[in-house]
Amino acid sequence: MSSAQPLASERRPKTLDDFVGQSHLLALGKPFRIALEKGQLHSLIFWGPPGTGKTSLAHLLADKAKAVCVKISAIFSGVKEIREIVGEAELLLQQTGQRTVLFIDEIHRFNKAQQDAFLPHMESGLLTVVGATTENPSFALNNALLSRAKIYILKALSPEEIFQILSSAIKEQPLSLTSEGLAFLARAADGDARRALNFLEMAIGLYDPDSETPLSLEVLRDLVQAGHYRFDNHGDAFYDLISALHKSVRGSDPDAALYWFARMLDAGCDPLYLARRIVRMATEDIGNADPRALTLALEAWQVVERLGSPEGELALAQAIVYLAIAAKSNAVYTAFAKARAFAKEQGSLEVPLHLRNAPTALMNELGYAKQYRYAHDEPYAYAAAEHYWPLELGKQKFYHPSDRGLELKIAEKLAFLKSLDSARQKTS
Repeated sequence: MSSAQPLASERRPKTLDDFVGQSHLLALGKPFRIALEKGQLHSLIFWGPPGTGKTSLAHLLADKAKAVCVKISAIFSGVKEIREIVGEAELLLQQTGQRTVLFIDEIHRFNKAQQDAFLPHMESGLLTVVGATTENPSFALNNALLSRAKIYILKALSPEEIFQILSSAIKEQPLSLTSEGLAFLARAADGDARRALNFLEMAIGLYDPDSETPLSLEVLRDLVQAGHYRFDNHGDAFYDLISALHKSVRGSDPDAALYWFARMLDAGCDPLYLARRIVRMATEDIGNADPRALTLALEAWQVVERLGSPEGELALAQAIVYLAIAAKSNAVYTAFAKARAFAKEQGSLEVPLHLRNAPTALMNELGYAKQYRYAHDEPYAYAAAEHYWPLELGKQKFYHPSDRGLELKIAEKLAFLKSLDSARQKTS
C-alpha cells in the first residue's frame, strides 16, 4: 500500500469522475450533479446504507465550492464542539471569505437540543450542514432541521460497481486475485464499498508478494466468513427485513418467507425475537381460521428455548411454512381492536346484576346473579336471547368470521345461535 492510512480512506474519490455509484444523483444532467459541479452549497442529508459514498460526496461538495470541510461524528461530539466550529467558521469567513461545510456523520444520534444548536447558523448561511445517516430522517431528525436541509437517498452499490472499485484499487497493490476472487469479494461486501476495500486490505495482509499464485477462493471465504450483511437490531434494515418476512407469510408465499427468515438468521438476529414475531403472525393473520398455527408457533418457540440452534431454527422454519400455507383471517385481530376502542369510548359501565357472582348473603339480597340463566341447562348449551352487555348498551358486533378455514364453521355456528335468539324473542 502506498500510505499508512486505511485503504478505504486512501481510495476515497478525489473527483466526480473517480466516484462510482449513485447514478440516480450523479449522472450527467441530474440536478444534484449540476449543483455539485457549480459548487452551489446547500445544507443536505445523505440517507443510505454504510459505504455508499456519503463522506466522499461531502468532501467533493466542499472542494467544488472551495470551502473548508469540517468533519465530526455525532457519536463523539456535542453542543460544545458545535460552538467551537461556529467560532472557527466565523473567523474563517471574516479573514478569508471561505465558507465552512460541516459534515456530521451519524447525525441521527444527535438529540433535539444538539440538532437545534446549529439551526441558526444554517439559517444565516455561516454553516452548510451535510448530515449522513443510515436511519430514516423522518423519524431520526426533528422537523426544524428537515425543513432547512434537502434529503438525498443513496443506494447500496451493486456487485458490478464494487467490482469496478476493487479492480481499480488492486492495480497498485501487492496482491494477485482472479476475476472470480474479486467478484466474490464484491458480492460479499453486500453493497458497502468501504467493507469491500477492507476485505481487500485484509487479503493484502494475507498474501505472500513472492507467490506466483493468486489468493484462493477458500482463503477469501475464510476472510469474509459470516455476518457481513447489512443489519442493525435498531435500524431500518432490521425492520424492513421483519416486515418482508411477515408480509410473505401473510401473502401465503412459504418460499419468500423462508428466504427472509434465512436472511435475518444469517445477519445475526436473535431466534427468540423471531419466535415472538412468528407467534404474532399466527394470531394477527391466521387466528381462528386455523388455531393450530398458534399452537405450532408456540411449540417452535419452546424448541428454540430448550434446544437452541440449529434445532430451534428448523422448528421456526417449520412454523413459518405452516403459517404461510394456512388459511388466513384477521377477523380476531380486527374485532379485538374495535372492541378495545369501543370499551374505552363507553367508559366504566356497570356490570348487570344477573352477570355478577353472589358469594355472600348480602350480595344475594342485592340481587346479584338473580335471573341468570345457566347455559348448560338449556338446549344446545345456549341461553338463547340472553343479554351479556351493560344495560345501557345494545348487543354489539365486532367479530366477523371469514369464509376460510375453521372460521367458515364458526360463522355457521354463530348464524345458528342467532336463529335461536330470534326464535326465543318471538315466543317471549
